[in-house]
Amino acid sequence: MLWALADPALNAYAGSAGVHGEAWPHLAQVCRVERRRVDTQTGEVKTEVSYAITSLTAEQAGGATLLARLRGHWGIENKLHWPRDVVFDEDRCQIRSGAAPQVVAACRNLTLALLRRGGATNLAAALRTYAGRPHAAIHLVCTGGSYR
Repeated sequence: MLWALADPALNAYAGSAGVHGEAWPHLAQVCRVERRRVDTQTGEVKTEVSYAITSLTAEQAGGATLLARLRGHWGIENKLHWPRDVVFDEDRCQIRSGAAPQVVAACRNLTLALLRRGGATNLAAALRTYAGRPHAAIHLVCTGGSYR
């Protein structure tokens, strides 16, 4: 469920409570999104509320467009960030100096892309498989994940 506030007077006031007391000049809509899901373990209905802001006016983006954009954002989160956090335990990575964090992130992204191109549906299982079969891993890298 989505509620959007597109009142310029109220939205301009939204930033005035900040440290500098300045309004947010490009804020057009403030949104409240409520998601409900049933917990598969307990059967309990759980409600999650999140908020979003956008510079798109109500004419540029109505409710359906805002929901589609929010879903698109979470699609990116679920497809890119979640696997990196879970499969590679990236949040606990201690690499922090120089260009190393960007190089390691690029290597992780390349690994995920190769696994996906190679047809892996379970990324963690695929990593375990290739860890035990280094020749297959080298083949995956050399062929770019394709079977041709």
